[in-house]
Amino acid sequence: MVTKKTSPPPRPVERVQTGVRMEKRIVKVLKALADLKDLSLGDLLEGIVLHAFEGKPPFAAATLKQIAELKRIYGLDLAASDSHRLKERPA
Repeated sequence: MVTKKTSPPPRPVERVQTGVRMEKRIVKVLKALADLKDLSLGDLLEGIVLHAFEGKPPFAAATLKQIAELKRIYGLDLAASDSHRLKERPA
């Protein structure tokens, strides 16, 4: 007998438009990853944040390999240790 796994019902939410600024190469990698996963950028970011709020890693090993390749392609050489040291370039 085959048991079909059912997924939980969708959770209604209210979304808001944001005006956040992010480092250009990070955005390029995020957009490319969202495209690879067939997600909107917002859905990808929501998933990352919800995992982070629970202290859970948001990505499987295979996805981390894809991210590493996208970082190479877009020249993203920043790491988590840089997160509190980023400074806007003068215009």
